[in-house]
Amino acid sequence: MTRTARLTVLTVVTALLVGLAVLYTLRAAGDGRAGRDGDYTALSLDRPGRIVFRSTAADGGRDHLAAVDAAHPDEQRAVAARGCLVFHAAHGTGVCLQPARLALGTYDAVILDTNLRETSRRALAGTPSRARVSPSGRLVAWTSFVNGESYAGLNFSTRTAILDTRGGRLDDNLESYTLRRGDETVRSPDVNVWGVTFAADDNTFYATVATGGHTWLARGDVAARTLRTVRENAECPSLSPDGTRVAYKKRVPGADADRPWHLFVLNLATNAETPLAETRTLDDQAEWLDDARVVYSLPGDLRGDVWTARADGTGSPSLLIPHALSPAVLRD
Repeated sequence: MTRTARLTVLTVVTALLVGLAVLYTLRAAGDGRAGRDGDYTALSLDRPGRIVFRSTAADGGRDHLAAVDAAHPDEQRAVAARGCLVFHAAHGTGVCLQPARLALGTYDAVILDTNLRETSRRALAGTPSRARVSPSGRLVAWTSFVNGESYAGLNFSTRTAILDTRGGRLDDNLESYTLRRGDETVRSPDVNVWGVTFAADDNTFYATVATGGHTWLARGDVAARTLRTVRENAECPSLSPDGTRVAYKKRVPGADADRPWHLFVLNLATNAETPLAETRTLDDQAEWLDDARVVYSLPGDLRGDVWTARADGTGSPSLLIPHALSPAVLRD
């Protein structure tokens, strides 16, 4: 075989491998054009009372978005073509963290309309971690790991962004916000911010801030570009629908070193902290099912299951959706 022929064969083989890789990535991400049954009626993001999540079921639609009725979560789930690694939605807007279309090993934050169609996308700085949409659907936040892949230690680096889907403003790194702890302005190269949750005013948010070997619950102000610490040892917050409480994971002594957290709820008015009845260790950003209950993911036989517990610490946890991750509860 001549040198020219060998080069031709090599070029063709390389092109085929690249094409297969791109096809795999697109299939994994989902193109959003059609659901498994040909439409997205069951998965529209403007249907209150539904829970949309990443399915981990092995019998079809694995890692694709799926939906169930919150009142009847044991009924058959509807599965969409679109796949997501991390997902959240509110008021007709969704955010899907997924593999990028062409560059292998990279990821995008894809903004979705009410019918799961892409409206825009932004490149992630690293691997997907957390995502949230504000109650109005206007603001979208996402967090990615730039270095490391676990929050268990503090030897990692994150990048968190907030996008205004109406005005187009993108704050692509919340570490640029002014951080205040009491009367002190904190200036340190080790600051990390992750796990945003939004209030209803499309300006106030809560997030985790880590610096100096400590983690903090911080209150953020988008317009002022500020973060102010509220409470130490609180991570991945989730604001209740009525805006009065924050659920978060807290490091506790004796917990699993890889997941050293239990769930707690903080009353923002009284500063009273309540441990939830869930005693298993977990690593998740909880979601509120309603004003009385939170939902969260725990490892299961097929990657994960969604559980629920009462926010007042009473009762016992119960399995809500098997083979599911990253739940988003759709509200009015």
